[in-house]
Amino acid sequence: MKAVRLEAAGQINLCDVDKPRPGPGDLLVRVEACGICGTDRHLFNGEFPSEPPLTLGHEFTGIVEEIGRDITGFREGIRITGDPNIACGHCDQCRRGRVNLCRNLQAIGISRDGGFAQYVIVPQNQAFVLPDDLNPLYGAFCEPLACCLHGVDLAEIRTGSSVAILGGGVIGLLVVQLARLAGATDILLITRSAEKRRLAESLGATATVDPNDGGIIERITAPDGLLPGGADVVIECAGVAGTVEQAPALARHGGTVVILGVMPQGEKVSIEPFDLLFREIRLVSSFLNPFTHKRAADLVASGRIKVEPLISRRIGLNEAMEAIRNPARAGEIRTLVLPNLG
Repeated sequence: MKAVRLEAAGQINLCDVDKPRPGPGDLLVRVEACGICGTDRHLFNGEFPSEPPLTLGHEFTGIVEEIGRDITGFREGIRITGDPNIACGHCDQCRRGRVNLCRNLQAIGISRDGGFAQYVIVPQNQAFVLPDDLNPLYGAFCEPLACCLHGVDLAEIRTGSSVAILGGGVIGLLVVQLARLAGATDILLITRSAEKRRLAESLGATATVDPNDGGIIERITAPDGLLPGGADVVIECAGVAGTVEQAPALARHGGTVVILGVMPQGEKVSIEPFDLLFREIRLVSSFLNPFTHKRAADLVASGRIKVEPLISRRIGLNEAMEAIRNPARAGEIRTLVLPNLG
């Protein structure tokens, strides 16, 4: 079969590899779609921990083609979404219920072969059934949505809350929808892209701001601003040093800032601890998707989260390498790789 393999940082190839065989408790899944995440680009650039050589791709969906021994609740021919993050269940963090912080964490597409391939192995405990009549591309959004759900859970958005979201990529646009479902009254998205601002407003944002216009903090937090005094919750979704530094200034006194975007490993930002202390800002980081993948699958299946407008391109494996090597195109939200295309 064909697979996009990360051989080492900065080295990626389309390879012919053996079709995997499911072991006990495993499902062999024919991949229908796998999203290109910013983390895939970080992996290619050596900016995120990984264990090459391996097949990339952790946002995938597909059809179960073969089941291993000791399988319950799954059969051949059903569509599943795979949670790529595999906790050991035995370490101190797992025993505390912090499976995303598992000391022995394995991840499909990061430390074991992933979904930029015609087939992928998924342990049955990591698989969640999707409806047969669901658009097969939509399941590729379950993993990023699950990560967003964890961030929104940590944000503790309440009915009537005001929320400011930094970043108009797939994470920011999913968070807009989750904030709406959580009951936020004012949902403000900040992004340079006019196209993404229009899309955010169609998905539930009550206002959007172009940071290129300048004076963004005053325009939002001033007495006559969009969110006078600042937002109850600020969620950083861009993974950019400038927006991480800016996020606390957009929060009201006693507000919450959630860092959800992924920055390159080793990059530093400047934050004033006295400001956090004096205004009692709660600064929270959100990592992965502990116990949220099924909720994400249910939301996608129900149609309560709109993902069709988030699909920018559909490409085959032969185009995936170039897409991973380079930054996302201007205005791009999510590119989906269809490994069995054609």
